[in-house]
Amino acid sequence: MKLVRFGQPGAEKPGIIDAGGVIRDVSAHVADWAGAALDPQSLARLKSVDMSSLPAAPAGVRLGSCVARPGNFIAVGLNFADHAAETGSPIPKEPILFNKAPNCVQGPDDDVVIPKGSTKTDWEVELAIVIGKTALYVSEEDALSYVAGYCICNDVSEREYQAERSGQWMKGKGCPTFGPLGPWLVTPDEIEDVQNLKMWLEIDGKRVQDGSSKTMIFGVKHLVSYISQFMQMDPGDVITTGTPPGVGLGMKPQRFLKAGETMKVGIEGLGVQTQKVVAYQG
Repeated sequence: MKLVRFGQPGAEKPGIIDAGGVIRDVSAHVADWAGAALDPQSLARLKSVDMSSLPAAPAGVRLGSCVARPGNFIAVGLNFADHAAETGSPIPKEPILFNKAPNCVQGPDDDVVIPKGSTKTDWEVELAIVIGKTALYVSEEDALSYVAGYCICNDVSEREYQAERSGQWMKGKGCPTFGPLGPWLVTPDEIEDVQNLKMWLEIDGKRVQDGSSKTMIFGVKHLVSYISQFMQMDPGDVITTGTPPGVGLGMKPQRFLKAGETMKVGIEGLGVQTQKVVAYQG
């Protein structure tokens, strides 16, 4: 299934993409794509619903984040061997974890705002994992049974805040609009091999990232299991898993986002995001 949330910010409804590509309103069956609605039993029940009997969303409706605001938005740094190489960083011995602010989550096509005073706002196409049931001390063998689905995340990052202002990376990772998720949350049964998905990002039509989830250092199973050794993850929590090469930080000379540019972000089987970059107003 492809799960979506549609409508104006703060008033999104849960939906499913039917076989004809139409968004069907499932709010009569689930309140939102959050919490228990994402557990395996809930999703299994929806498969028996006749989608053609449900109301269609208005044509051209805005898509919100494919999951409601998560309790935890966990990110993994330097998790692609080719990205670590482009930044001159050693291959991590264990996953590098940090947090993104849960309130930086937004719709896949909403504007990305360059923070006040920023000169180094960067892009990162990433595969995100959405947790479907409470995960604590999960084995790697069982890890995929805790996954509700996968989606695209653009892990927008401010590199000066991240690396030059001392302290933890989260300073440059949680600014407002820095977490577009969607367009869809795709359930695992629709993804043949999550460790072999093409990933790409374009700026104004120029391809700057062109990679694959096969170069991840720590794969999905390992990450879900590993993170669960240190914290409990709940349904609706998000893990974004790192980026392939081609970020502005790794270019020579370095190159960062400017107001007026447009990003297109895609992962095989998970759809495409489109974001206009705008300057902070205030």
